[in-house]
Amino acid sequence: MEYRPQEIENKWQKVWEELSLFEAREEGRKVYVLEMFPYPSGRIHMGHVRNYTIGDAIARFLRFKGYSLLHPMGWDAFGLPAENAAIKQGVHPANWTYENIAYMKKQLKSLGFSYDWKREIATCDPEYYRWNQWIFLKFMEHGLAYRKSAEVNWCPNDQTVLANEQVIEGRCWRCSTPIVRREVPSWYLKITAYAERLLEDLKELEGRWPERVIAQQRNWIGKSEGALLKFSVDDITIEVFTTRPDTVFGATFVVLAPEHPLTLELAKRGGNYEQVNAFVNRMRQKSTRERGTEEEKEGVFLGVYATNPATGEKVPVWSANYVLYEYGTGAIMCVPAHDQRDYEFAIKYHLPIRYVIKPFEGEPPKGRAYEDAGVLINSGAFNGIPSLEAKRAITQWLKEKGLGEFKVTYRLRDWNVSRQRYWGTPIPVVHCPNCGIVPVPEKELPVVLPEKVDITGHGNPLENVPEFVNTTCPKCGSPAKRETDTMDTFFDSSWYFLRFCDPKNDRMPFSPQRVEFWMPVDFYIGGIEHAVLHLLYARFFQKFLYDLGLVKDKEPFLRLITQGMVLKRWVSVEAYLKYLEEKYQTKDLQEAPLEELRRLVKEDIKSLSKRGKE
Repeated sequence: MEYRPQEIENKWQKVWEELSLFEAREEGRKVYVLEMFPYPSGRIHMGHVRNYTIGDAIARFLRFKGYSLLHPMGWDAFGLPAENAAIKQGVHPANWTYENIAYMKKQLKSLGFSYDWKREIATCDPEYYRWNQWIFLKFMEHGLAYRKSAEVNWCPNDQTVLANEQVIEGRCWRCSTPIVRREVPSWYLKITAYAERLLEDLKELEGRWPERVIAQQRNWIGKSEGALLKFSVDDITIEVFTTRPDTVFGATFVVLAPEHPLTLELAKRGGNYEQVNAFVNRMRQKSTRERGTEEEKEGVFLGVYATNPATGEKVPVWSANYVLYEYGTGAIMCVPAHDQRDYEFAIKYHLPIRYVIKPFEGEPPKGRAYEDAGVLINSGAFNGIPSLEAKRAITQWLKEKGLGEFKVTYRLRDWNVSRQRYWGTPIPVVHCPNCGIVPVPEKELPVVLPEKVDITGHGNPLENVPEFVNTTCPKCGSPAKRETDTMDTFFDSSWYFLRFCDPKNDRMPFSPQRVEFWMPVDFYIGGIEHAVLHLLYARFFQKFLYDLGLVKDKEPFLRLITQGMVLKRWVSVEAYLKYLEEKYQTKDLQEAPLEELRRLVKEDIKSLSKRGKE
């Protein structure tokens, strides 16, 4: 028989809808199947189709097996692309977003996926983000949401903070303006308070989540056990964290991150301020990711010397590109004989290299650092002790002298949730000249985004809406200013799976009873590119809501399926040159100078990078 999809599929999809065939019912054995909900960018692409087809196949199979099935769909609808559309096309972000939702919903329905559309949510709906604000206030109430000033990537042209991923070769991804490092007051969530639980509970997911995802989360949390040691410059103490206190007798210099608050202070004291300041400013033009991947070690001497707490020796203090303020204390003791990065730096700048550990058999290698375990040498009373044993012994010795202590640190840092943008959840606080920062009362939620706003791409649009900014203090009634930062869109997606359990609730984010029936998500399906941020933040929210007594499960996703990416094969050089000729309206690129080709390829990569983020 001839297959006539328009006729046959439309007929049966209508029947399914009339019978409410895919509507979730709270009875019997439950299964919750969820695909990561999409950003309404305008069109469904092949990556979406692959992801949702996997989920739909699982959902249909389990429905036929007699399970009560929850299989919902919604929209991760806040974010920068809507503002970019407003700038380029002159449309309001809300109009752009809801038009895209309507089109993509039509596409999904035409594909016949078995969703319970009665549970549809969009994170830009005030009835959704009202509960974002409620959860934020709960974080504040429990001391887990706070405001502080911190150095960030700042675009002087767009007047906004940029994530590391939005900095390309030291420039703003949108306007190509060189970025600067600037102190900006921002709101943070104290995810570090949950670091150990986030790490420990990964054991419950072994065998259910891909090993690679679990490994990425472990690495991102980055638990390190070691020592906090004190190197002093006269009356100033430099605290360094190290996982190798057994090598402290071999520390021949100290390095501070360029952003470390002591860097310029010590440079002034050492009489080398101008050179150090120039180096610091140059490093501030680079993102953390760029600094972390640079192979060439580069540094500058601060002009001062610190006392090694183990030897009493004076060692030079430097600043270098390979030390990041975000990790540890932003200062490291450098043992070039036993750390390859320190070794390369020491060779370049002719700094001393002293071996304090030798292999159990043979001698240390020549021409590189020896980083393995061994026996201590050149370490005073600790000579002859195995290095693993010496870690604890040396730390205890320095602790008794008041020069060190045992320390556990995490690579994980508190989550900056502030964005200087319009299209996001308003942060529900006001700034009162008398009372300081005051939470908006729960009865006044949601704080709704104003509809009339000018989006130019320069600065935070909300700052220029007086009827939004000007308000009264909920505490004392005095004139006050509303917070104009909006929330990172990862906030929206960190609990949406719970709202699907009870999407129409207007008294609370969700009913604990309904969540208890449906949660945890039995099958969660989505790209491995979300292995860290989204999945880590969702686990953090789940644990916080567990502590509030709102959920019964410590982990939100019982089983995770990562479906892989749809890739496009490489094109020939000839085809690519033809593509460039058409795109940039130029001719005969086969004969063009190499520098011209490089320029066009760079431009093309930059434009494709922008399109990918939009």
